Amino acid sequence: MRRNQTSLTATGIAILRALESEKPEGERLFCDPYARRFVNDFLYHFVRFFDQLGYSEWRGPGVMGFLAVRERYIDDYLKACLAGGLQQLVILGAGWDARAYRFKELLEGLRVFEVDHPATQQAKLKKLQRVLGCIPQHVTYVPIDFNTQTLAGRLTEAGYAEQLKTLFIWQGVTYYLTPPAVDGTLEFVAHHSGPGSSIIFDYMDTALLDGTLRHGEVSKMRRDRWMSGEALAFGIPRGTIQSFLEQRGFCQVQNADSVYLHDTYFTGANRKRTVADGYAIVSAVIRST
Repeated sequence: MRRNQTSLTATGIAILRALESEKPEGERLFCDPYARRFVNDFLYHFVRFFDQLGYSEWRGPGVMGFLAVRERYIDDYLKACLAGGLQQLVILGAGWDARAYRFKELLEGLRVFEVDHPATQQAKLKKLQRVLGCIPQHVTYVPIDFNTQTLAGRLTEAGYAEQLKTLFIWQGVTYYLTPPAVDGTLEFVAHHSGPGSSIIFDYMDTALLDGTLRHGEVSKMRRDRWMSGEALAFGIPRGTIQSFLEQRGFCQVQNADSVYLHDTYFTGANRKRTVADGYAIVSAVIRST
């Protein structure tokens, strides 16, 4: 992402959350009352128009389904962690994520950190001021420029307590990072968080990156990288996620691929919705030493 540019990808995902939240109660997977208020009216109606025409599904079959189910799956994991005694929440690459506000009552008493690129975070703070009338006091906002700063340094400066049981939510980020950057984040989580801490993130199969598994949405993202400044760079080969994370200090790896996500969440009125192949969500707990 360019230095002074807010994330276009984050804006697009917020619009998709708003669209999902508009569905009837029996069909939507979640409700994010903030998403619609976070985004530009013109962009929102533009995307909504083409989505209603079926263009999104035609261009990238199952991508909208994955993005919707990703939000719900991570919501469910967060709730499970809260029930298990979570003490601290860190949202990496927060963008327009609204979990800190949607689950405010459940997060009462927890340390909550949102980590993001300075330009995107500054835009969010201005929007929060308008939408909520104030900057939420239960969240610590941590701007970070990965070109000059480290996650360990910035979080520690912000008051992060590495002895606490922590959940790291890393949503919609790994695709755009280099392998060393991914390893750096996982190393921090594995060695600087309390017993029972965990991470959850989504990723793509390397087959999507190298073109073995062809998908229209991936091709479009490559064509549009000049505009977004966010190029696809990272994937994990299918069937290797458990060993990948175990080698990096994690255990209790739970991988949710497209089949699992569809069969678990797209039932009843949603049974005809699809989840794109090649995308998955994984959670893992740090291994005790």
